[in-house]
Amino acid sequence: MAKKKPGSKKPAPQDFRSEALAQALEKQDMAAVALALRNGNTVVPLIKPGARDNPLDSGEVWTYRDASTGDVALLLFSDAKNKPANLPPGVGIYSPTWLKSFLTTHRDTITTVFLDIAGPHPMQAPPAELLRALDA
Repeated sequence: MAKKKPGSKKPAPQDFRSEALAQALEKQDMAAVALALRNGNTVVPLIKPGARDNPLDSGEVWTYRDASTGDVALLLFSDAKNKPANLPPGVGIYSPTWLKSFLTTHRDTITTVFLDIAGPHPMQAPPAELLRALDA
């Protein structure tokens, strides 16, 4: 992750990127995606960003619910630039520990996880598969 400028509270745009995940998605290599998720951060769309003065407030994650089926999808991104403009504008960058906890907590609700859904190299996986990858 890139260093922030001294005294800067706002993360720099390059902080909202996972080069390892971007490269794994480009190769469409699930093993490399698993390794990137297990060892690096992931960009997540937020409905509401966390409070800057409260490190315990990580924000409210945005998920997509299909109106016709009720299925819920979690969207993850290798880079904030890959997030479609029609999603909420906020993003957060989260650790593998957070991702594992979030997927575990919502395993009965989330039916699929999309990685870079709008490209350039999208991939889709069931939450159970990602949890196995995070446990490996």
